[in-house]
Amino acid sequence: MRKLKQIRELLVDIYGCEANLDDVRFLRAVLKKAAAEMGSTVVRTTSHKFSPAGTTVIAILAETHMSIHTWPEYKYAALDIFICNEDIDPKTGWEAVRNALKPTSSKAHHITRRIQ
Repeated sequence: MRKLKQIRELLVDIYGCEANLDDVRFLRAVLKKAAAEMGSTVVRTTSHKFSPAGTTVIAILAETHMSIHTWPEYKYAALDIFICNEDIDPKTGWEAVRNALKPTSSKAHHITRRIQ
């Protein structure tokens, strides 16, 4: 078994999205494409649509998870890409999400956890 030395997480606040942030099917497809572009394996996706607006989609990955939470009325989304495979770069997944949501701006926070 290969020893895991670090776990990376990318948290992104996404502003001014042009895409429909209330479309569950679209958001599931976005996360699946992001996972594929990272070289990650989707085990399962789940979602919840809020009333009157907003969606949460979670993709459970063989390498941990990705999630997106949306507030369509503000054109805002929060993305979390949590990866425990050192060969997978979460920034690649973020690029795919950014291309799909077409935001005007974003703010990313990188977290690296180390296992001793």
